[in-house]
Amino acid sequence: MRAVRGAFRDECAALEAVLRGLAEADLDRPTGCPPWTVRDLVAHVRTGAGRLVDMLAAPAPPAAEVDAAAYFGAAKFTPEVDRARVDSARREAAAPAGVPEVAAGFARAWRATDDAIGAAPPGRVVRTRHGDPMTLAEFLRTRVVEVAVHGLDLADALDRRPWLTPAAGRVVADLLTGGRPVPAGLDWDDLTLIRKATGRAPLTPDERAVSGAAGLRRLSFSG
Repeated sequence: MRAVRGAFRDECAALEAVLRGLAEADLDRPTGCPPWTVRDLVAHVRTGAGRLVDMLAAPAPPAAEVDAAAYFGAAKFTPEVDRARVDSARREAAAPAGVPEVAAGFARAWRATDDAIGAAPPGRVVRTRHGDPMTLAEFLRTRVVEVAVHGLDLADALDRRPWLTPAAGRVVADLLTGGRPVPAGLDWDDLTLIRKATGRAPLTPDERAVSGAAGLRRLSFSG
């Protein structure tokens, strides 16, 4: 839990710093998660980063049934769910706001989540928006994935080098590999692994064969 919370903090702080340095025109750039602009995508990430506040305020389910990998299962991300996610982010981003407000909104969301985590008892179980009970630690892993992977999307949209933090990169990579080393036939660092496994970079036929044989997870993860 300590490592995952640290990764969440690191990655959110890195994104917050980037947001505070944007130009106003950057908010209207298109992203690789159409139809979202940078403004829309930040709204989505803000919602995801702040989601635990309400979850921790709700009654705790008796036991966890789903882990972080299952959370990103294809059955959860149906076209209907994706449409609702896209529409929700666009509504969140519709209110006029400049860079200071956008950055401050994200900062408030992730810091409120971190405060709520700090007040939660060990072993706390939460219920996801899909209705599944998960341990707080496992759900927090999904928040690291959201901020880290969409951080790559934002870096691409802003024509910047990725700012993926080492701690977040390791959390996401371990989720993708099941905690095992990357197969010897794949000369991938954490950043490359994450890009390839989330569809942010194409797989060659050889990479597809090696990763498939090794059981690397391909997360159902879209805008």
